Amino acid sequence: MSKKRVNFYPGLPPRLRPFTDLDIVCGVDEAGRGPLAGPVFAAAVILDPKRPIDGLRDSKKLTEARRDELAPQIRENALAWAICQASCEEIDTLNILHATMLAMRRAVEALQTVPTIALIDGNRCPPMEIRAHAVIEGDDKCHAISAASILAKTARDAELVRLHALYPEYCFDQHKGYSTALHLERLRLHGPSPVHRRSFAPVRSLLQVELFAQAIDAVACA
Repeated sequence: MSKKRVNFYPGLPPRLRPFTDLDIVCGVDEAGRGPLAGPVFAAAVILDPKRPIDGLRDSKKLTEARRDELAPQIRENALAWAICQASCEEIDTLNILHATMLAMRRAVEALQTVPTIALIDGNRCPPMEIRAHAVIEGDDKCHAISAASILAKTARDAELVRLHALYPEYCFDQHKGYSTALHLERLRLHGPSPVHRRSFAPVRSLLQVELFAQAIDAVACA
């Protein structure tokens, strides 16, 4: 008895398909490697070939409104999806690359349908029990990776809006943690918050300045 074809990816050219029609393929992407604050997010998606979703592409090339339209369609129509994260503490402990790989692996392992291969956006794959294949610029070549990109981006943006409610002085809802002029101004004015990544240079520099000032004050008071 032949196995049923369970997945098809029209967004990925045949020459880039490291899988067969018998494979269960998930797309994986991350959001939030560059910001100075907040977790890094990753999503994994197994699309349903019987329920195509129009308009899937790299989330960075979509407007926020369009991402917000597509995200619920992906969650409703995909065979399986999962969103996971790595915390600021994990980023500072492991470094951002390894924390990103950790979030990606968590997302794949959280899928309710177990895939046989993961297509990873970029040029590196996280260690995992199933096969993994890196696809450079995969978020605009493979529909499943595009879907994962959209879910990761919208989830992370929602988390930064939540963090804005906790720390409104940093305006996280406007810059989403990236090192904009506004963010750097608020960071210098208020110092790092508990959700800032202490291993990132602008935050680390401010902490060193604070430690130096505290040392000077201690010497002056001695």
